[in-house]
Amino acid sequence: MTTLKNPALLKTYLVHPSTSSANSNDRDNNNDSNDNNDNAKRVDVNNPFNGEVIGWVPSHTKQEVEQAVANADSVQASWAAQTAEARSDLLMQWADLIDANLDDLATIMTLEQGKPLKESRGEISYANSFIRWFAEEGKRIYGDVIPAPKASQRISVLKQPIGICAAITPWNFPAAMITRKVAPALAAGCTILVKPAMQTPLSALALQQLADEAGIPKGVLQVVTGDSATVGDVFTQDARIKKLSFTGSTAVGRTLMAQCATTLKKLSLELGGNAPFIVFADADLDKAAEGLIAAKYRNAGQTCVCANRIYVEERIKDEFLAIYLPKVAALKVGNGLSDAVDIGPLINNQAVEKVTSLLKDALDKGANLLTGGDINPLSERIVNPTVISNVTADMDIAHEEIFGPITAIATFQSESEVIAKANDTLYGLAAYFYTKDLARSWRVSEALEYGMVGQNTGLISTAVAPFGGVKQSGFGREGSKYGIEEYLIVKYWCQDIG
Repeated sequence: MTTLKNPALLKTYLVHPSTSSANSNDRDNNNDSNDNNDNAKRVDVNNPFNGEVIGWVPSHTKQEVEQAVANADSVQASWAAQTAEARSDLLMQWADLIDANLDDLATIMTLEQGKPLKESRGEISYANSFIRWFAEEGKRIYGDVIPAPKASQRISVLKQPIGICAAITPWNFPAAMITRKVAPALAAGCTILVKPAMQTPLSALALQQLADEAGIPKGVLQVVTGDSATVGDVFTQDARIKKLSFTGSTAVGRTLMAQCATTLKKLSLELGGNAPFIVFADADLDKAAEGLIAAKYRNAGQTCVCANRIYVEERIKDEFLAIYLPKVAALKVGNGLSDAVDIGPLINNQAVEKVTSLLKDALDKGANLLTGGDINPLSERIVNPTVISNVTADMDIAHEEIFGPITAIATFQSESEVIAKANDTLYGLAAYFYTKDLARSWRVSEALEYGMVGQNTGLISTAVAPFGGVKQSGFGREGSKYGIEEYLIVKYWCQDIG
């Protein structure tokens, strides 16, 4: 087990239950009830590289989650009443502590998620960019004065915090997916409860520990861990919670949307993707190959905006592959704790089974294996970087989100053909294309049915731009000036001064 410079980040959570007493001094997650529940269920957290148990988290009961909501309710009004400047100062102090503990936070993330340390460090900085952005953006929540139709009237529009919020976050970005939701909520004057994925809860608890140290009042930010159904039932059914933000699969998003119907909560859903990556013949092929490496193999392909369907114009396919394949071969796989590693393990055995099943189906139906396609001997969860060509529409890999390190290449002849293929999906999160043609740039970016489009780049995520999709990739936006609007209500105020 790697030693942290600041063990207080996780207190007892990095101690396996079998080596600690049942009544160890657990953190209460800002939950005053059941603080010393000796019978509390604990859930192990595993390192996906080797399966080693690295720690544990409590499995909160329904009553404990409801108490957390009550805690949030008790401080909602006072938090909303603070000035934007005061909330901003606290967020900035939180961000400073995250910077000061960046190496430890990256180590925790790599241990529980598997991504390489250099990616974990990058994610911590990326996560912190949302806190700093929204710390400033919260001071710019402007209303309006509208010219009234009567001389005796004055019409104003106010923007106010929506109230208690809840967030359910995924395992693939265990820090950034939290701060992207929490920072705008806190900046807007909302309290928030966070349910992290149980594969990667330690990053969330460490972030909360630093928020507590920064002086964010107790009850304003709370992390609850445990069974998804138990926590989700409270998040969706409790009328005190006014807004739910979820990042995860489309199937789960549909379920949560239905469950929230009875309380008519405001929703933000960032769901599945099936991103096309288009390389036109006039593109800078070396730049396109580098962009594809970034968009495909980051986090071992486990990103919602990962390049999934690769379309290369037929007449330059061989030239492109001659550039791309050596770049894939140069990627280093292994334990993410090594600074030399580019690709770590997939999150669990089920993820490996899905990826290998998609690959087998494609090869059985005529795809050509160009490199990879096997499990690395270092870990049963590392799928070596793989490239296949001759991918056709009848293969499952052409329709399902891969979430693994497989580049699946198809070809096309014309612009209209590839646009039709790219849009032939239920999803609409991210899309990428490479061209030097200005007119084509406008045509393609406007024609692609996606919430985000990257041209001549494979990396599009940033705190300053709106992240989100269309179609069954969800709705709502995170990041940018639009992201804070998700945590506000618009109030129309009409005065008669006559």
